[in-house]
Amino acid sequence: MSNPIPSPTHAMSARHSDEEIRRRVEACPKLASLHSVNKELNRLARSDMSLTSQIAEIIQRDPSLSQRLLRMVNSVYFGLSARINNIEEAVFFLGLRQIREFSVATPVIEEMEQLQACAPSPTQWKNLWSHSIGTAILTREILSSTQYAVDDDTDYLVGLLHNVGKIVMAYAFPEELNTVANTPVRTPADVCTLERELIGWDHAEIGAYFLECHNLVEELSFSVRYHHDPKNAPCHKTFAAAVQVADYLVRHAKIESGFEKVDPIEPEAWVRLDGWEILYGSDDNEARLARASLANALARLPAMLNGLL
Repeated sequence: MSNPIPSPTHAMSARHSDEEIRRRVEACPKLASLHSVNKELNRLARSDMSLTSQIAEIIQRDPSLSQRLLRMVNSVYFGLSARINNIEEAVFFLGLRQIREFSVATPVIEEMEQLQACAPSPTQWKNLWSHSIGTAILTREILSSTQYAVDDDTDYLVGLLHNVGKIVMAYAFPEELNTVANTPVRTPADVCTLERELIGWDHAEIGAYFLECHNLVEELSFSVRYHHDPKNAPCHKTFAAAVQVADYLVRHAKIESGFEKVDPIEPEAWVRLDGWEILYGSDDNEARLARASLANALARLPAMLNGLL
């Protein structure tokens, strides 16, 4: 049985009651089911027996997927002597892991577009998705460098969805989101403080409730709820910790989320986070290996995001 998400804390100047916040979040459009083509793609990408030709055949059924995949592979592998125009070649170069990430991210982005009508600008949405996908990639990279590595796509999804509350805010609290977007703050945690003052809940609380309403697994809802405060997560602490560290790393790479003005993240600021302590503790060797792995991932990140979006 899933543990209920603890009730949010409240700012004294909260504009909306808990009941009003819940009502507005519940009024947001439901998440659509994943398209059948993406379900099949996910199934094949997880199978050790799958052939590149089978995966390519599935992707070719969807022009949007095909276009996005070719754009990504030519962006990531920009050093190739000739441009790749063949889906099967693209699948070969990217490998199953990136195909899995691609097949997870694409439908989520497309499904969330129905909530984007109230967005302040298209650029902000693109920045939000760049940040979200970057956080997903690095969350997976971080967890794979620890004893907490997972076999499914939960690690990627918690990073991808960590800012889903901001998408919900654009639909349910557009005026407040606009104020947040135009108010400079020092740290990501300060964004949450401002949101609680304006609304009563922050984007992490709103996002977690939205995911809970859609009956998604508690690993996702708890990780989203506590990604700015992993030490207080009652469970799934390591997922929340990995998202917190990944969020800082992506911000340091100047891939901002688009809906806020946060001061630049200083080098190595992430090693002072509660999330880093939760993940690596006093194991200097593990932390050193993680730094090297994350440096390589950060170097590849801009090209990958340029292809995906």
